[in-house]
Amino acid sequence: MRGMRPTRRATALGSAGAFVTATLIAGVVTAPPAGADARTGKDAEARGVAVAAARAAEKGIDWRDCPEDWGLEKPIQCGWVTVPLDYAKPNGKQIRIAVDRIGNTGTKAERQGALIYNPGGPGGSGLRFPRRVTTQAPLWADTAKAYDFVGFDPRGVGHSTPISCVDPQEFVAAPKMDPVPDSEADKRAQRKLAAEYADGCKERSGWMLPHMTTPNTARDLDVVRAALGEKKLNYLGVSYGTYLGAVYGTLFPGHVRRMVLDSVVNPSREKIWYQANLDQDVAFESRWKDWTSWVAENDAAFHLGDTQAKVQAEWEELRATAKKAPLGGVVGPAELISFFQGAPYYDSSWVPTATVWSQYAAGDTQALVDAAAPDLTDTAGNAASENGNAVYTAVECADAKWPTSWKTWDRDNTRLHKDHPFMTWANAWMNLPCATWKSKQHTPVEVTTKKGLPPVLIVQAERDAATPYEGAVELHKRFKGSRLITEKGAGSHGVTGLTNPCVNERVDTYLLTGKTDRSDVTCAPHAVPKP
Repeated sequence: MRGMRPTRRATALGSAGAFVTATLIAGVVTAPPAGADARTGKDAEARGVAVAAARAAEKGIDWRDCPEDWGLEKPIQCGWVTVPLDYAKPNGKQIRIAVDRIGNTGTKAERQGALIYNPGGPGGSGLRFPRRVTTQAPLWADTAKAYDFVGFDPRGVGHSTPISCVDPQEFVAAPKMDPVPDSEADKRAQRKLAAEYADGCKERSGWMLPHMTTPNTARDLDVVRAALGEKKLNYLGVSYGTYLGAVYGTLFPGHVRRMVLDSVVNPSREKIWYQANLDQDVAFESRWKDWTSWVAENDAAFHLGDTQAKVQAEWEELRATAKKAPLGGVVGPAELISFFQGAPYYDSSWVPTATVWSQYAAGDTQALVDAAAPDLTDTAGNAASENGNAVYTAVECADAKWPTSWKTWDRDNTRLHKDHPFMTWANAWMNLPCATWKSKQHTPVEVTTKKGLPPVLIVQAERDAATPYEGAVELHKRFKGSRLITEKGAGSHGVTGLTNPCVNERVDTYLLTGKTDRSDVTCAPHAVPKP
């Protein structure tokens, strides 16, 4: 389940001026004396995070100009927060979490603390979040007056003790096998690749793998909160970031001040993560049909067919052509899926994707090759892609127990593929390393309301492909007192980043005042893209 953005691993297939120095007082945490054994008792991790948070609150963050190669301009500042690798052993091995911030743009009196962001993944970096202020993103202008915008790389990601499973250049090499198998031999070859990938994760990053869990990232988030000098957490999570927020709200309900969860992963233990991926395949097919229907409605611009069926036939012909002979020698069916899945993910990709496809249909093959092929010269970008996929795999494999029987995978994905062919097998191969994972697989947290949790604001598009709507309904049930804003008829992933006053004004009101509507709200969809 890629709840953030399309990934290049297509064969295996998810957003100021000077700082105000005044901060909220960090919560008082009673820590065991130095050297005390925090492993005794039934909740060693809870004691461990208290120890780590107390240390972080005392130490704070040494804010400095960001390293030049991070691509974060002044006045954004960067720093580090030290956390335990294993919270059951808070005095054991430590790792560093990279954080950045930009101060609130309003007055000292207007400041309400820090707003911390996670964009999803697992495997996404939040370090670009403060750039919403430097680039003067209008949707966030009011919120930026009240909050420092804080981003971070979760454990294993980017600058936070990054993990790896394979050489990055090997990871992006193309063309890859067609995800849709023609034979049992094709399935055996994909199974071999998935097992080799799992082995590579163990070989290159085995020491981190048992600790690459969502609960541990939630604990890291609480230590970051303490290091910032914040008594309570203000949080915006998108996609997988909603699951991180849901787990945080369950583990630390009394530490939450405001929480916006946008495009929601279904938090049910029964869904994390095997069933969630199967559900995603169904939703992707529906959204793919939404987009191809839109392409047909705009046939005057794209000339790809004036009915959804004709556009679908064009897609199947394109796929068959690339399977027979990869476009430009590098773009086969796998690379096509990696490129085209942007359209079901985000409405912002509708026009660009259809435009490139239209150019191809008119005879310009190079436009599609340039758009879909990996750039082997982009060393940093390829390393980031490989790292993101490694974290994605490590977290989903570690969070929960996965089926180990190939018969289960084969049965479920063969059945689904019949009516939902766009993403099913690509998604299956992406997740199959979890079937042969060489590290501990945990039991997911039971997400639920606990004493102290304030109202949480949930935002969801009705036809989201990456995180189906049912996930928002499920979290809404589990978090008592939450409010659900539904963007009806829409399906773009990441609703809070789009212009829809019905949504935007309610998110602003909640973050600035804590107030929600008395009941759930249904908003009309944002504007459909135009060619």
